[in-house]
Amino acid sequence: MTGDQRLIVVGVDGSEVSKKALRWAARHAETTGAVLRVVTAWRLPPTYGYLPDYSDVDFAAGARETLDSAINGVLGPTPQLSVDARVEEGHPAPVLLAAAREADLLVVGSRGHGRFAEMLLGSTAQHCVHHAPCPVLVVRPQTT
Repeated sequence: MTGDQRLIVVGVDGSEVSKKALRWAARHAETTGAVLRVVTAWRLPPTYGYLPDYSDVDFAAGARETLDSAINGVLGPTPQLSVDARVEEGHPAPVLLAAAREADLLVVGSRGHGRFAEMLLGSTAQHCVHHAPCPVLVVRPQTT
């Protein structure tokens, strides 16, 4: 970002924990006056030795729908802060790292699929923690 404008980047994949990360990032952006960059990544599914016909599938549009749904669900149709929504092709970790190049903070959700998995960071969150050019906040799922 230029000048004194702060930037918070948050990754969203449509999961509940990513929506929780978006909620946290939005509150922090409102408090600090930062721009909120909401990013989702998409890529073609693995082929496993054969080439399926994806000509009638618009993966980018599906990702845009996921992103818009998360933003509208968490922030409402008219957010009261500056939101920069981006859909990027690629693996989520490098996409988030590229989006966070000028960021003051990167916010990601951890993954939580069962008790054992909750003790571990997801691969995207872990990669971001180790390679981000800025501080990273990892939001955990709701625990009871």
